[in-house]
Amino acid sequence: MSELNEIVVVGAGAAGATTAESLRRQGYDGRLTLVGAEPHLPYDRPPLSKQILTGRWEPDRIRLRAPEAYDRLAIELRLGSAVTGLDRTGRTVHLADGSRLHADAVVVATGVRPRRLPRTDDPDRSDAPASVHVLRTLDDALGLREALLTGPRLVVAGAGLLGTEAAVAARALGADVTLVGPAPVPLLDLLGPQAAGLVAATRRDLGLRVHQGRVTAVTAARGTVTGVQLADGGVLPADVVLVATGSVPNTEWLHGSGVPVDDGVVCDMLCAAEPGVWAAGDVAGRPDPHTRRRVRLEHRTHATEQAMAVARNILAGSGARPFTPLRSFWTDQHDLKIQVFGDLTGTDRCHILEGDPAERKFTAVYCAADRVLGAVAVNMPREAPRLRTAVETGELPTTRPPEPTPAGATEA
Repeated sequence: MSELNEIVVVGAGAAGATTAESLRRQGYDGRLTLVGAEPHLPYDRPPLSKQILTGRWEPDRIRLRAPEAYDRLAIELRLGSAVTGLDRTGRTVHLADGSRLHADAVVVATGVRPRRLPRTDDPDRSDAPASVHVLRTLDDALGLREALLTGPRLVVAGAGLLGTEAAVAARALGADVTLVGPAPVPLLDLLGPQAAGLVAATRRDLGLRVHQGRVTAVTAARGTVTGVQLADGGVLPADVVLVATGSVPNTEWLHGSGVPVDDGVVCDMLCAAEPGVWAAGDVAGRPDPHTRRRVRLEHRTHATEQAMAVARNILAGSGARPFTPLRSFWTDQHDLKIQVFGDLTGTDRCHILEGDPAERKFTAVYCAADRVLGAVAVNMPREAPRLRTAVETGELPTTRPPEPTPAGATEA
């Protein structure tokens, strides 16, 4: 620890803030700086597409820590400060305001930014139409909420977790919502057929339309959105568009630094990219412990777990341990709280452990060759530890043996 007099954590989201806090709690007593491009105190992003978008929560409620907590932990905040470069030889982080921070170790936690559609990638362009939104930051969520208060026609381009959550929240605000995605049943691969079927039923009950397809562009007249262009040549009318078609890692500031970058920061199993450079959260790509293929996960739970592992490994020296987490995430879809553990792809058998999908409350495990690879809980959060254990061990729980059902059974 004595060699580390100054550590700079770049990125003040959940991964960055957790890394800084974990360093202090694990005994680091040197100078510690947390740099964030946004002016806000570190906050939680999952509520942006739900509680913040609907207005149920005020922005202060999603702060990760109160302002005084950073003072108690002696974490120096440099908020509203974009990074522009890293000099590994000189051990300095360069900021947009011209200042430089010395760093014996740097943690890259700069996250990702949303992909955008043509002509909407730069809001300052003269031909950029108004009312085209993305949803990544607090300001994004507040701006989209303001645009939805009049009950406009909203098209959500992208039917992943973010797009579906935002579509449901927008419908609760009174918007006329059409969700566009390539799959006939959104989220089927992520949630499994039973849970995805419940989400589909919820959307129908809310009057939320789903259109199978892909948005390629926004149509506009005199700078105002009129609809979206689809890949098949069709057009859907819209007053507001939310683009939720994926993300791009924020790594441009690392170009020329020698830190390996390829769809994120290339890390080893310890989450190290280069000597003295580590990465955590959405921006970090590391080898999967089972397949050895590099993976980059954009889930809140993963960001926290990886941040704590990075802090531990920075301080452990030769005692650093590989980061081998169980993949897990959750999503809230109206009145459905869905938790997923492991990976459901490639499974061929589903066992309902408790509850009943018809009652919108159940747990299930998904198997291949009689080995549990994934598990799902719907509105049964207390069962999470049991499901996690089943996936970690690969063994089907022995209590209350269930009757197997085909994994493909679902409501269309």
